[in-house]
Amino acid sequence: MEQTILIIDDDAKLQDLLTEYLENSGFTVVSLLNGHDALSSIRNIAPSLIILDVMLPGKDGLEVLRDIRTESTVPIIMLTARGDDADRIVGLELGADDYLSKPFNPRELLARIKAILRRFDNSTAKVTSHQIECAGLALEASRQILIIDNEQITLSPTETKLMAELMRSPNHEFSRDDLMTKVWGREFNAYDRSIDVHISKLRNILKPYNEHAHRIRTVWGKGYMFLSD
Repeated sequence: MEQTILIIDDDAKLQDLLTEYLENSGFTVVSLLNGHDALSSIRNIAPSLIILDVMLPGKDGLEVLRDIRTESTVPIIMLTARGDDADRIVGLELGADDYLSKPFNPRELLARIKAILRRFDNSTAKVTSHQIECAGLALEASRQILIIDNEQITLSPTETKLMAELMRSPNHEFSRDDLMTKVWGREFNAYDRSIDVHISKLRNILKPYNEHAHRIRTVWGKGYMFLSD
């Protein structure tokens, strides 16, 4: 089945380059020069993945990301200026699944696209076909729903995958390398804040529930673990 990539970037030359490259790699590509029509385009074409630039005219990429996440959990790769850590962290906190700094090699972008799509395809086939239950929490990964005390909380695709990995192996110490490979499909980089930001988001979801606020524990010098008691 042919997959559609939506590119939202005001750089027409970059759009043309990426469109040609991705179409030659078997994808259908739809492009927008700004984010004003993002939601209507998503409703119309149901993209498999979105490439979203932070620096957009009028409504910036972070605002567009916030809008998208009000009604869609489609995977999103943010394009950011090199060295702009604030945009990357805010993007992850708002629900982006990955980011890439400009300028970049199109081959690296393609590799990240394939890793994300493969991750969610595998998740659907293997993990999300049933409910994962542990320590009074239930994760319906196919619907990207975490159930806490009969309350249903919607997670992003990355949050769902990360929570699934943790809950399937309670009391197991995961290194950041483990989680980066399993969830993001690439090796951990010491300067990459993706894991820590998403762990923080999951902790904030659990924090209001006294019985579960402690579930995700930091293993100092290594990574994280999910506590079953």
